[in-house]
Order: sequence, then structure tokens, then C-alpha cells
Amino acid sequence: VQLQASGGGLVQAGGSLRLSCTTSGRVFNILSMAWYRQASGKERELVARITSGGTTNYADSIRGRFTISRSRDNAPNTVLLQMNSLKPEDTAVYYCTARQYGVDYWGKGTLVTVSS
Repeated sequence: VQLQASGGGLVQAGGSLRLSCTTSGRVFNILSMAWYRQASGKERELVARITSGGTTNYADSIRGRFTISRSRDNAPNTVLLQMNSLKPEDTAVYYCTARQYGVDYWGKGTLVTVSS
């Protein structure tokens, strides 16, 4: 499974960005997909996860501001992360993952920078 994240960039505090993660390769039986982030000098943390059944869960730090969803055209195994009301502390490299048969596959990250 290969994953490609896109949509990162520079935005002012209070602004919005939408990240997209597309998959390719042997993309069957993907049980869940998720977004993680890693800020400079900090450990990687889970931001949001969505299961194949549509169940979502979020980190407390972003709940109410970020939304994880499937793409509108129901492209299989493509997920979005809508990020609103961004804060400088949201600055990080964001990674998407896909879980298949108990194995997490990771894509290269996309950098999100929020200026104050």
C-alpha cells in the first residue's frame, strides 16, 4: 500500500487547510485510515482516525476544529482532513496511514505551518 498526502502549506492563525490522502497499490481490506502529526522536537501523535465503517475518533487538542472524512466522490481509501481555526501549535508534519491486516502503512508527510 502506498499513500500520498497533499494539501499542506502556510496559513495564518484562524485559517483553514484541507489535507488529502490517496492510496494506491494493493488497497483492499483497509480497516482504517488516520492522520498523525509530528511537531519539531515532539513525539508523533494521532490526530484523527476513520474506520471502514465510518467511525471517527479525534485527539482532544483538535476536536471540534478538524474533521476527517472520506472523499465526496467516495473514492476508495481516500481520506480528507479539514482543518479549521488553525493555531500555531498545529504546526507540524502531517502523515496519513492505512491499516491493513494489522499493519500500518505510512506515507510521506506534508508540512503544515500556522503563523501567528
